Formats: sequence, C-alpha cells, structure tokens
Amino acid sequence: MALIDRLKQELDRAGKAAQDAFDDGKTRLEAFRTRQLADKAAEALGYAVFRAKKGGSELDAATFDRLRATLDTHDAEAGRLEAEIELRRQQMRAANAVSRAEASGATTTSSATTTSSPTTGTTPGSGDQPFQGSPS
Repeated sequence: MALIDRLKQELDRAGKAAQDAFDDGKTRLEAFRTRQLADKAAEALGYAVFRAKKGGSELDAATFDRLRATLDTHDAEAGRLEAEIELRRQQMRAANAVSRAEASGATTTSSATTTSSPTTGTTPGSGDQPFQGSPS
C-alpha cells in the first residue's frame, strides 16, 4: 500500500507541476498579447499626433483622450500580468529552494542513520567477542 500511496503522491505532484506550467504559459501569452495591444495603441497615438502636426494643427482632445485611455488600459493590464508572472517566478524559486533543502536534509538524515559495518571491533550479534577473519 505504501508504494501505491507514494506513486499517487508523485503523480499528484507531477500533475500540479504540469498545471502550473500550463497556467504560467497562459499568463505569459496573455501578457504578450496585451503588451502588443498597448504597443499598437501607442503607435496609433503617435501617428495621430504626427499627422496632426504634419497637417499644421493639434490633435483634437477627444481623439487624444480616447487613444490615451486605450493605451493606459492595455499598459496597466500588461503591467499587472507581468507582475503576476514575476510573483510566480519568485514563488517557484522559493519552492525550489525549500525542495532542495528538504532533499539535502533527507540525504543527511538517511546517511546519518545508516551505520557501516566495522572492520575491527566486535562481530555483530556475537556479544563482546572480537572480530575474527577478513572483512568482506
């Protein structure tokens, strides 16, 4: 039963890792697309200002406000998604550090509890009789 429980734990952990990777990829793609929308909005605003100046006039306030609001919205959303990605990255680093510490602690614990057979001294299970013969 312990083997089945251990297998289930490992499968659950692998499933969680796969889901986390999928979620991270999804967020990265969404951030990329949102950043592209912000770039297009900035480009549209720049072209509108350029064309107005080239035509010898100023960009009307309604157009400027509309383009600026679109840019602000997409830029804020991209910033939020990028912050979420960075937070996940930091959480993964912390989780990996804990896992490594636990793994090295488990190795230290298991090696500390394991004792090797002495090559000199007493024979295991023989009381206080000295060890005789060649160690094998």
